[in-house]
Amino acid sequence: MPRSLRLAATTLCLVLLSSLALADLPQAVDRGIEAVMPDVVTWRRDLHQHPELGNREFRTAGVVADHLRALGMEVRTGIAHTGVIGVLRGGDGPTVALRADMDALPVTELVDLPFASRARGEYLGQDVGVMHACGHDNHVAILMGVAEVLAGMGEDLPGSVLFIFQPAEEGTPDGSVGGAELMLAEGAFDEPRPDAVFGLHVFPYPVGTVATRPGGLMASSDSYKITVKGKQTHGAVPWAGVDPIVTASQIVLGLQTIVSRQLDATLTPSIVTVGKIDGGVRSNIIPESVDLIGTIRTFDAATRVEIHERIRRTATHIAEAAGATADVQIDLGYGVTRNDPGLYRQMAPTLQAVAGEQFIEAQQTTTAEDFSYFANEVPGLFLFLGVAPDDPELVYPNHSPRFYADERALPVGVRALTALTLDFMAAEQP
Repeated sequence: MPRSLRLAATTLCLVLLSSLALADLPQAVDRGIEAVMPDVVTWRRDLHQHPELGNREFRTAGVVADHLRALGMEVRTGIAHTGVIGVLRGGDGPTVALRADMDALPVTELVDLPFASRARGEYLGQDVGVMHACGHDNHVAILMGVAEVLAGMGEDLPGSVLFIFQPAEEGTPDGSVGGAELMLAEGAFDEPRPDAVFGLHVFPYPVGTVATRPGGLMASSDSYKITVKGKQTHGAVPWAGVDPIVTASQIVLGLQTIVSRQLDATLTPSIVTVGKIDGGVRSNIIPESVDLIGTIRTFDAATRVEIHERIRRTATHIAEAAGATADVQIDLGYGVTRNDPGLYRQMAPTLQAVAGEQFIEAQQTTTAEDFSYFANEVPGLFLFLGVAPDDPELVYPNHSPRFYADERALPVGVRALTALTLDFMAAEQP
């Protein structure tokens, strides 16, 4: 089927799907969701066509802030550079935080869409294409729709809501600070302080699937750099120096034994990857030093610390045995995205009502998310929203230049966040 026909069919399906009673919500809320869906589709396509890199989401932040102000909210802008927070105050019940990330990736889009991105940007000094290859355009549009629905409840809203539109989840194009950690440091949760935080991420599950699990959902993500220093010499007389290339090769092999032979394999999945080796300038010179750069993933905080210690020990001892030295630098990244087990049990019936048989237990994924910072502050629940189209030839993973999000999932996302908010408020009422 041509892409234009698929889009037309998708729009028709949105109208039908948004009218289904997928969750036991008040009729007025159901009508609000149905009414806002055409705008959600329009917002999503506009944002997709105008993506922006982390800490550069100026246009996106302006669209969001204008929308929240039009709904009568208190609006804070410029948080963590381009972040936007809308405060919707209702009754004396609990406060719920809802988060959407706004930034795009340095990826050149290869999807044939009438609203495909043609944007360019600068990333680490290079001119790059910019694309919502991770689907954050969907997150923003969904949360804008939820904001309109909940604001339309007026005095019937039993509590308050923080609408958090976050920049730089994917990092920044110049290595500067940003994202959820900086938003919290600049007071995102200060007033009102939420009792719980919810978020979602589109994922290549079948369209309309809602998937989550208690405990660790997404891995922690740390990076490391090991600099192996030897003694430079002629390639024809290696005994006159200390070869850091051979030593680095032994360290690479040694690092593989950390997960396979040193950690309790029954505790948690873990990964130690070497992603880059850099050293030397020509064939007949043994260089002075070699750099190894890689990533560390795990789902357990104690295991995370243990891996760091074992990397340092493995690298330094192997280097020492060869007469070289190894300087190990580990940079902490995102923590484990962990769903509060009690909150999961409380809200699972809500998600079951929203998605029916398409509410499933998610598999853990070794990708990472800085939603973890929010969920470390207050009880959090993060879920995946399936956006994979029915045609398998159109299914690609997040971060692919061919990543395609089926818009039939948008009403499910709006309904899920709306229902989670209202059901949590109802359960927490005295």
